[in-house]
Amino acid sequence: MAEQLVIDALQRALVDLTDLSLQAKQYHWNIQGDRFRALHLALDEIVDQVREDLDEVAERISTLGGTPDGRAATVARDSGIGDVAEGTISVADAYKQMESKLMAASERIKSDLEKVDDADSLSGDILVGAARGLEKQAWFLRAAIEK
Repeated sequence: MAEQLVIDALQRALVDLTDLSLQAKQYHWNIQGDRFRALHLALDEIVDQVREDLDEVAERISTLGGTPDGRAATVARDSGIGDVAEGTISVADAYKQMESKLMAASERIKSDLEKVDDADSLSGDILVGAARGLEKQAWFLRAAIEK
């Protein structure tokens, strides 16, 4: 039972991380405006980190005997970060929206941490690392937003 609780929490993180990597690329391809290049490059860094974390999460699911599910239909159905608008996105809006999505994914991960850590501290460590990385990237974006 505890093992399934951990697998379920890891699966939620996997879905959100997968969605973040896809949405960051959507922003990357469709942003326009002042500070384009800085955000364009920052989004690639976010994608790289998120993909590394999601791979570790997926491999932990497999290690525990689960089956990681990163299919498009699963991600679309289960993601907790909301969708990204179609079309061109202003750089200013993208900074704010992506920061919000990173924090939403981190908060969802953190909501599972206590019960995961109680059941399997190794999986808890993986989720802590993923949440920490998301919050760091969100901070980078917040720091770049003009006040």
